[in-house]
Amino acid sequence: MPCLEGKDRFILRLSLYLGASSMASVFPQELGRVIDLTVEHNTLRRSSLNLIPSENVMSPLAEAVYMCDMMHRYAEGRPRKRLYQGLRYVDEVEELVMDLMSRLFRVKYVEPRPISGTIANAATFRALSQPGGKAVVAPVQAGAHVSHTRFGTLGALGIEHIEMPFDMESINIDVDRARKVIEEVRPSFIVMGGSMYIFPHPIKEIAETAHSVGSVVVYDAAHVLGLIAGRRWRDPFEAGADVVTASTHKTFPGPQGGVILTNNESIYKSIARTIFPWFVSNHHLHRLPATAVTALEMIHFGESYADQIVRNSRAFAEALASEGFKVLGEHLGYTRSHQVVIDVRNNGGGAKAAQLLEEANIIVNKNLLPYDPPGAVRDPSGIRTGVQEMTRLGMKEDDFREVATLFRMILIEGRDPAEVRKKAIDLRSRFTSVRYTFEIDLSSVPSPYGIPFLSKI
Repeated sequence: MPCLEGKDRFILRLSLYLGASSMASVFPQELGRVIDLTVEHNTLRRSSLNLIPSENVMSPLAEAVYMCDMMHRYAEGRPRKRLYQGLRYVDEVEELVMDLMSRLFRVKYVEPRPISGTIANAATFRALSQPGGKAVVAPVQAGAHVSHTRFGTLGALGIEHIEMPFDMESINIDVDRARKVIEEVRPSFIVMGGSMYIFPHPIKEIAETAHSVGSVVVYDAAHVLGLIAGRRWRDPFEAGADVVTASTHKTFPGPQGGVILTNNESIYKSIARTIFPWFVSNHHLHRLPATAVTALEMIHFGESYADQIVRNSRAFAEALASEGFKVLGEHLGYTRSHQVVIDVRNNGGGAKAAQLLEEANIIVNKNLLPYDPPGAVRDPSGIRTGVQEMTRLGMKEDDFREVATLFRMILIEGRDPAEVRKKAIDLRSRFTSVRYTFEIDLSSVPSPYGIPFLSKI
């Protein structure tokens, strides 16, 4: 969308709200700059191939209910037990979210109040251990998120971080050695699931040992929640997990936020008590209707969406390998998730590769690989990509093969990113509508201020 067209739409909406006669007196230079920056950001992202594994786009329907009056309101406590008035409809929506997520993930208890996956982890960890307790976690090489470690949430809570051993051949947890660590340490809880995550962690094998020593198994499904919803990733509860924490905006394509799932009533009640007032006061209420819409989309379209994600990631990995890249996990089929990880040491390193790709309107992130030292974080060996957002916009296997060709042009052939940018923008222009959602005409739906929903900036 051209920048001026987007700005015109924004100013039209602003003028309807403020009144055209007052625009001149309330339009300071800084407001114009805010509008410019917002338009420029949206223009960049809507003309780029977004391959960040932790991002996605909501459907227009989810965005419509997200932009509601609930964004201005405050709710402390639980439905029907609030410390504020005026929340009768918020209570119903929150209960609906809990019911829909319960149906979708076939689980008894849902806690939707965490405002991020990290907050979901914090509340869960604190409910399961006092400061001074011990947690055994998946190793950083196997994709553990910073919140699982002494450097992040676990350390902030004063819980000791003990890593399971890593097996380079399987790019995963070393099950036999991990079992010995768990039996020796007897931790309060175990954490699996990850951030750089191409193969499932061995939940079943680890859970058997964890339960034998009285440990609770926490599975962080932030990256793969949408694949679990679509039945293309193993159900962690079936494999032995006691608690699942997650973000609601990665492969699960909802608003930014978090969620906690469990079938254990005692654990659920304990976690619920840590949410408020320890980690969350108001829980950003406008997330709730958007999360409910996304859950319904996943109930109705989640399997076809997740299936296409898995197909696309495998096709993308194979295409990158055929173009001459070193893609991790070749002997294991490259990937089983939405992610594809590339070793770019021979292509300038992770920092340079990510920068060159961004100059060509291809957005990825540099990432440590399992054999990188921690000090290489600023210029690691790898880049991490995810196919979920572009899949939701309609891309399929052949389209990702085309993306792999663009990678080759930039990182192997050394072509000018400005030249490749034109090709990337052209490819992106073919995918402008969100798929796997309900077809509803929103043109006549009023906003909270009585203004019909116009096209976004």
